[in-house]
Amino acid sequence: MSELHHECGVAAIYHLAGAAVSPLAPTQGPEEISRLMPRMLLDIQNRGQLSAGMTSYNPARQQLIDTHRKLGSVSQAFRLNHRGKAESLMRKYAGRAAIGQVRYATCGADDCSYAQPFERHHLQKHKWFSFAFNGQLANYAQLRDKLLVEDDHHLTRANDTEIIMHEISRELSGDRRMPLIDVMRHLATRFDGAYTLALLNAQGDMLVARDPLGIKPMCFAVEGPLFAAASESVALVNLGFSAASVRSLAAGEAITIHDGKISVERFADNPRRAHCFFEWIYFANVASTLDEQSVYLSRKALGEELARLEEVKPDENTVVVPVPDTSKAAADAMAYQLGVPCVEGLIRNRYLGRTFIEGGTDRQAKVAVKYTPLPEVLAGKRVLLVEDSIVRSTTMRVLIDKIRDVGRAKQIHVRVACPPIVAPCFYGIDMSTIGELFASHFDLATQGKPDAFAAMAAELGADSLRYLPVESIARALQKPPENLCRACVTGTYPTPAGQKLYDVALDNFQSNRDNGSQRTYEAISGGS
Repeated sequence: MSELHHECGVAAIYHLAGAAVSPLAPTQGPEEISRLMPRMLLDIQNRGQLSAGMTSYNPARQQLIDTHRKLGSVSQAFRLNHRGKAESLMRKYAGRAAIGQVRYATCGADDCSYAQPFERHHLQKHKWFSFAFNGQLANYAQLRDKLLVEDDHHLTRANDTEIIMHEISRELSGDRRMPLIDVMRHLATRFDGAYTLALLNAQGDMLVARDPLGIKPMCFAVEGPLFAAASESVALVNLGFSAASVRSLAAGEAITIHDGKISVERFADNPRRAHCFFEWIYFANVASTLDEQSVYLSRKALGEELARLEEVKPDENTVVVPVPDTSKAAADAMAYQLGVPCVEGLIRNRYLGRTFIEGGTDRQAKVAVKYTPLPEVLAGKRVLLVEDSIVRSTTMRVLIDKIRDVGRAKQIHVRVACPPIVAPCFYGIDMSTIGELFASHFDLATQGKPDAFAAMAAELGADSLRYLPVESIARALQKPPENLCRACVTGTYPTPAGQKLYDVALDNFQSNRDNGSQRTYEAISGGS
């Protein structure tokens, strides 16, 4: 749903050999491999549309590393619709290595200083670095408060990215010349949460790391002299890497490049895995493969699970309708299993952008103009409306009204390819309080799921509502349940700080102190 947003996506690219030419490199040569970064970011644009940026490394440039970041989409940030201005940017930031990021966030929305990568200048080249970050530290408040009580420290931004920047700087302080892999080893002992990092310094060293639980995805590939990494595999395949060379970075592993040599090392030995299941069912590009599991096949399997549990007996007037676009694979599979048509009864206006970026109180109005029901397809039909998730229910309420009033559907049965979301996420998804979650206001345990689902359907204006059970997720993703983070549907978190935040959020909700306007980790520490 457009109500649910990811924090960001990261990418990195490096031409390892100065003289050799990669067939994937631009015609300008290895020293301008940074030209590929906007193209990579376009392929992960689904992960954030608020800002975009990149940092490049060029030893022949006065600014050894230099950063460009702007509010807006990748096309806007890099002026891709204006050939002359785009070319000017590519020349200015030309380099043999680059990192980049696309961002959505819950704070500093209109402030370019929150855009990434974050660059920290220093006289010593190994301490002059830039980095991009995807995820969220659940112990952000504790890390921030510890920094502020020490010496005469001051923080200028209300986010964990600045915390990470200062923690990296602390590791590089003094006369030590610590390898980047050792920096990650030390950081991992203090960070509780989800993160993937891409870092580049003024010596030309690069680091790409994934958190010890593997909550956030990171893929990489090496072919000849060219190395690249991105939050999703689609960015690498579309760059020209063979699918066989693209693989996921293991949890707790980091790739380092030093003196043009690449190595993959483990920096944390946590045996547990907690991959975010929402990556497969909602966030990731349907063309991506994450941790050896296809996003498309996962969504197809979720649709088959929906069909297996369907109680409405199909007839000649029954149609399956996906809510564009992420539920399309699940809807197709469900319809095929039920032997009924899957039709495009809702047409999405793809030129309006993402409603969550604009925010504000008129989200319902924005949703209303974003989807157009087709009465030629829906009139008089029993509609099985397939959605990937229901979070705050804003979009679903508007859609049901429009399908009934404009589409003139006879019945609307909502089918959700996900369990009810009843708990916040503290690992990088913008749902931080219980009160904002639609399903949390219905007692699924005491009331019983059938009765609770009936009450939910009545609240939404649907004839019926069904969710997938929690156990369906692991089957569809072909992952052991203990290797998945399912905190938002179970209330059980994979890290201590995450569980502590949930306890605070639950207490706020039960005590009527949760108004959904302040993130939980802000509420417990005086606000950010």
